[in-house]
Amino acid sequence: MLLRVHPTAKSLILDLLATLRRGSMPVRALVAAGRLFGVSENSMRVALARLLAAGLIERDERGCYRPGGGASAIGQQIARWRRREDDVRVWDGGWIGVVGPADGRALRFLAFRELVRGLAIRPDNLAGGVDGVRERLRALGLADAAVVAGIHDLDPVADARARRLWDTAALRTEYRATRAALAASEQRLERMSRDEAMAESFLLGGRIIRQIVLDPLLPEPLVPAAERSALIEAMRRYDEVGRACWAGFMREFGVLPERRAPADVRIAEAVA
Repeated sequence: MLLRVHPTAKSLILDLLATLRRGSMPVRALVAAGRLFGVSENSMRVALARLLAAGLIERDERGCYRPGGGASAIGQQIARWRRREDDVRVWDGGWIGVVGPADGRALRFLAFRELVRGLAIRPDNLAGGVDGVRERLRALGLADAAVVAGIHDLDPVADARARRLWDTAALRTEYRATRAALAASEQRLERMSRDEAMAESFLLGGRIIRQIVLDPLLPEPLVPAAERSALIEAMRRYDEVGRACWAGFMREFGVLPERRAPADVRIAEAVA
């Protein structure tokens, strides 16, 4: 059974608005969604005011809300979770290293691990190579003084140690367990009330999207890419089911069709 961890008013608002293909969402819809998760109307209205003041959301002339301009680097990553496999290229055995003052969150977000004190690495298998990873790390807050460079000549002992920095057995187990959880939830949703189905699809879908977005994208032969691809495909199917769960609610409040099912996507907390 899904563990119910209620979203905050702030995260709920941001996640709901992020699903909009276009248009905006009225306050009453946001307040009604908050009730599904035990978030009070006052908490939702306070959060709306704070998010508006911070420029993270915008309000139109009707008093409806939409996302603010300028998606963050993390927001961009979330938006493309369906295409995570496009972020990977064939691995030639090389590595990317970061030396110097480093933002731990930026490194965790791209699955860097410390090989020796002061040197964090990951396989050089991401699209865009070293330049692309350097740009993404900077966008995520990595200090300009940190050096990001390719590493191509690790000795055999260091290379073997580097390949063990990630718990690949646990990662594969998680892929399989997650796919099973999605299948079980899909069956449960058919027997639930609308409100229950909306809540479960929101919470579980968000958890799996976080898992996909934060996946280390390890290359073959460290992890079989087919298992990661199978998880992403399973989540794509579940996303369709989630949209169906929320469709009636969205129509009830006159919200335009969404681009994805609402999901509890709290990436920042996951890498803090």
